[in-house]
Amino acid sequence: MRCSTDDGQRLIGLSSATTVELTDWQETTEGEDRWFRCQVDVGEPAAGERRSLTFDGIATVADVFVDGILVLQSTSMFLRQSVVLADELVGVVEVAVCCRALAPLLERSRKPRARWRTKLAHPNLRWFRTMLLGWTPGIAPDAPAVGLWRPVRLERCRVLSVVSLQVRSSLDGGLGRVSVDGQLALLDGAVTAAATARVGDGPAVPLTVSGDRFSGTVEVDRPERWWPHTHGDSVTLPVTVAVNVTGVGEPVVIDAGRVGFRSLTFLTGDAGPQLVVNDVPVFVRGAVWTPSPPDQLRARLERVVEAGMNMLRVVGTGAYERPEFYDLCDELGIAVWQDFMFANFDYPVADEEFRALVQREAEQVVGALAHRPSLAVFCGNSEVEQQVAMLGLDPALGRGELFAELLPAVIDRAGCDAAYLPSSPSGGALPFRFGTGVSHYFGVGGYRRPLSDVRRAGVRFASECLALSNVPDDDVEPGAGVPRDAGAEWDFADVRDHYLAGLYDVVPAELREDDRARYLALSRELSGELMAAVFAEWRRAGSPCAGGLVLWLADLEAGAGWGLLDHTGRPKVAYHHLRRINAPVAVWLIDEGLAGLAVHVANDRATALASTLRVTLYREGEHPIAETAVPLELEPRAVEQFDVEALLGRFADASWAYRFGPPEHDVVVAALETSGAPDRAPAVFFPAGYPLTQHTAAALGLSAQYVIRDGRPAVLLHSARLVWGLRLAVPGHRSSDDAFCLEPGRERLVWLTADGSAAEPGVGEVTALNLAGTLAVPAL
Repeated sequence: MRCSTDDGQRLIGLSSATTVELTDWQETTEGEDRWFRCQVDVGEPAAGERRSLTFDGIATVADVFVDGILVLQSTSMFLRQSVVLADELVGVVEVAVCCRALAPLLERSRKPRARWRTKLAHPNLRWFRTMLLGWTPGIAPDAPAVGLWRPVRLERCRVLSVVSLQVRSSLDGGLGRVSVDGQLALLDGAVTAAATARVGDGPAVPLTVSGDRFSGTVEVDRPERWWPHTHGDSVTLPVTVAVNVTGVGEPVVIDAGRVGFRSLTFLTGDAGPQLVVNDVPVFVRGAVWTPSPPDQLRARLERVVEAGMNMLRVVGTGAYERPEFYDLCDELGIAVWQDFMFANFDYPVADEEFRALVQREAEQVVGALAHRPSLAVFCGNSEVEQQVAMLGLDPALGRGELFAELLPAVIDRAGCDAAYLPSSPSGGALPFRFGTGVSHYFGVGGYRRPLSDVRRAGVRFASECLALSNVPDDDVEPGAGVPRDAGAEWDFADVRDHYLAGLYDVVPAELREDDRARYLALSRELSGELMAAVFAEWRRAGSPCAGGLVLWLADLEAGAGWGLLDHTGRPKVAYHHLRRINAPVAVWLIDEGLAGLAVHVANDRATALASTLRVTLYREGEHPIAETAVPLELEPRAVEQFDVEALLGRFADASWAYRFGPPEHDVVVAALETSGAPDRAPAVFFPAGYPLTQHTAAALGLSAQYVIRDGRPAVLLHSARLVWGLRLAVPGHRSSDDAFCLEPGRERLVWLTADGSAAEPGVGEVTALNLAGTLAVPAL
């Protein structure tokens, strides 16, 4: 054998190492198997040099050959694995990877038999460590992961390689500590003489060296803390380890990644679930992450930040993300809920080979993530306990050794401070109840419950929620890309139509037939209105809910999927509605029926909010009949509620709940007006229903023009009457807001950012749900 496998040792930014990613792969299909071949020049080994081929991920059952010799057999797409090349292997070699077809393997009978079954995917997939997305009809495209789905690298190291490296940060009052513990594989008889560690630009601190191991602690006085971006700055510092080796002039430098200093708990039991960062309770809002093309990764995560979302869940039906994803979450201040890749199935952990495989997987995953400040939660699985309980079985069947013992033990040994939950959902008398634990809330959504159900359900924390068929801006066929639960006679477009009829008093089938463009426009607005209403309810001061994660962030294929972004990464209308309600500083209105109309204001920032809260009532969408403006001083990290009529100083039946006669007003506006703050769209409430009648731009008194303010392009909008659901399309640019209401008689400035396709904005277009036709924005 000219090669040996070694999946424990790895290179971590060694100054003595070189790495080349292999990209020139030739793909062929032979029978049902897929082959990937690459010619690699491995050169000749220098004295004391170690060469290896590292496979970050092969999907799924695969054999690896070097010059025709079998060197590795892989049965998991989630493992990182290395092949060490022998010294006599020189020059150009062929690396061939054969990915075996899973379909025939799934038909083999395996024992032990499953104690329960799921309709999610083929039952024998429980034996294979592969991503379930792609095997789940109706939920994701029928495209299972196959092949080299993560990079393959040729690595050359001359002095040492890293067998293990553990870096952990902690806070003790105003003192930060970074502990470093590592083990080396020294090459060619080298001996470690000394080692030091440095955090940021601080001093190098000596480490204790014993043989091939080093350890120690670096203290940082009063470090800046890491926060989710909604609550503060996301500060991280680099950690480097320098190792002095006998016979080597310069120290070998190891890039040990970055750390952040924060305290973090995810409370459970009577006090939770509740994310607490640096002793501050955080209202969580975010989404379930969907795999992204590498070239769109930063852009999509920046979209998350722009939308006021502060957590992403990497769900158990998907795959562990690449290191760049977690790097960016650390940098951008996005907390991560990380599932282990288990979902719905009865996994055969009693099988020794399977158990050993998932143990290695868990140790690699936890080892790679445990030091990250963004990591908030490890979760054992998605919907295993729920699957058991919904079949009428004892939910305890889903809390077996794998999720109750093996995975939490790996986390504990790694010294990880992230919370561990065995399953999502879990925690109640039945795991899918809402009053305790974490839940998956689809009452508004798949179960077609009214908006009043949101308060009645008493959700404490929704780790999945609001699966709605969100129509993208493209002119798509209404049924394209629409998800459907396995075995259901309905799909999520039917769910959307249910709410469309109820909210806007239309007949969806007739509207779709008679005016397809109008049907799509109202459908886009509908899901945004629903999502904003749910999060408005959850975020209010009196709510028991500590957060929710929308299913999901982006579509996997073209069409009206669950994503807040379409399959290209462009925001849908629902994204913009959530962005406003989830902003660190936000204002919204909630109808409390006979208890009146409530204004809610949130301030997640570390400083007090000094602003003016203005409330205006309009008749016929144009004439102000009552208005008040009161100074507002809102404490940091606070949410307050105000009664509209208490602010006005008189009863006005603001929500038109008493209905003693026709409504005196048809629009209520609440706005925060802060000197020097970015322009915000106001919160708008329609007590007598949505303004569905369409008017010309002239009848609305609507105007739009480009302006340059502070050297930046923007669109200045004005209207004599209220404009509902205003959309702004500018070639080559994206706008700072979209799908909003334009308040009558007031200007609104919308900033433009070039997307790289045009230097200056061309002729733009304004549309709105109560605007007949369009309004052009003349070029500058």
